[in-house]
Amino acid sequence: MNNSEVTLHIVKWIKDYVKSSDCNIKSLIVGVSGGIDSALTSTLCAMTGIPTIVIKIPLKTKDFSLSKLHCDFLLSKYSNIKVYEVDLSDTFDKFHETCVKSDFINDLGFANSKSRLRMMLLYQASASFSGIVVGTGNKVEDFGVGFFTKYGDGGVDISPIADLTKSEVRSLSKDLNISNDILSAPPTDGLWDDDRTDEQQLGLTYEELEEAMSNKDSVHREKYLSIRKKNIHKMQNIPVCIIKNKN
Repeated sequence: MNNSEVTLHIVKWIKDYVKSSDCNIKSLIVGVSGGIDSALTSTLCAMTGIPTIVIKIPLKTKDFSLSKLHCDFLLSKYSNIKVYEVDLSDTFDKFHETCVKSDFINDLGFANSKSRLRMMLLYQASASFSGIVVGTGNKVEDFGVGFFTKYGDGGVDISPIADLTKSEVRSLSKDLNISNDILSAPPTDGLWDDDRTDEQQLGLTYEELEEAMSNKDSVHREKYLSIRKKNIHKMQNIPVCIIKNKN
């Protein structure tokens, strides 16, 4: 498929899911961070014509200009878009304070808690607008190295771009005229006070990860497999204890 065909396929897939669902879905809920994945996902949702609720969620965030830039782009182009901004910084501060008082102190845990707070907000919006939460994870993150927060940004109802690599996300986004400022911004999960990038956290670029996923002889293969092994539990179903011969 070329980019245009892939785009139309995803848009149709979203529409077909909504149409075939027994849940009377009336809207699509997307959290927009200013990153390329959420920019592409929200644009694809807008292209369905289904009411799309786009939510900016500042949370101890220093710069939210790219998120605003993309939301303005969506509003200028699509009539089915509604934009909200909900700042969860005070909510997180209270959560952080309570955890510290209980000696539940862990920096990674606090970073993941930001993602989980955002997930809670998206599902509250989903309930309010009879919608579904649309995931923004790509193939490398979701099914390659598991670079997402369990029950955070991994907590979604559908994942329309989860079969696209990061380079494919970038290519489709360019064709859909998503801002070059977003296309060229270093990928980051936005969960750390020091604004560390995905590459700094993973130790490999997305290009290197993609190459390692498809090439068993890659010089980056061992590092890729090491990251994947650590996060494989996120990509598997919850283990269930099966009791045989109970009767």
